[in-house]
Amino acid sequence: AVTADSPSVPRREIDEAQRIAQSFGARHKIIQTDELQDANYAKNPANRCYFCKTELYSKLSELAKAEGVRFVANGTNVDDLGDYRPGLLAASEYQVISPLQEAGFTKNDVRQLARLLQLEIWDKPASPCLSSRIPYGSAVTPAKLAMIEAAEDCLRSFNIRELRVRHFGDTARIEANPADLHVIRQNLELISGRFKQIGFAEIDLAEFRSGALNASLISIR
Repeated sequence: AVTADSPSVPRREIDEAQRIAQSFGARHKIIQTDELQDANYAKNPANRCYFCKTELYSKLSELAKAEGVRFVANGTNVDDLGDYRPGLLAASEYQVISPLQEAGFTKNDVRQLARLLQLEIWDKPASPCLSSRIPYGSAVTPAKLAMIEAAEDCLRSFNIRELRVRHFGDTARIEANPADLHVIRQNLELISGRFKQIGFAEIDLAEFRSGALNASLISIR
């Protein structure tokens, strides 16, 4: 198993990947990827994920060759094909296989099988990279990513599992489910103080919707 580490990946995800791999008894490698060094990625175009996955798959392909591993596999499933996924082009270019997609698995199928296998993370919410919280066209920087991670860690301390903190300059838009928005409003003074320490002057609240920033791409597509 291989996990790619960069400023766009929360520390909690790296820690969890290590713990889960260890529980499986899998040999686990962590590699560094340098997508932020690519100007095409950092300027945050609509196809940002293509440049990220190109960096990832190029390094995984090198590692696979060195390890004598025939295939590099990703976790793409059937439901992913219904969203804007420029990273799939990079997967095709590097001949990365998608076993879940080939088997016709939806996200729900994956969760149900994971539950059947008694995997503790079977109901874990989707967790895209931190760069996905920055609107297209706004540069991706390590400083912005650190702010987003700190803000989301703050909210997770209130037992909020599914959320996004979108970075709109001095404003943080918190997206969460209705019940969690109620918790946030109850603790808004405390949260606002912490967010100001992080670097956000204002907070907006909105109901969580996965892929919300992709809505702006409809006219482009």
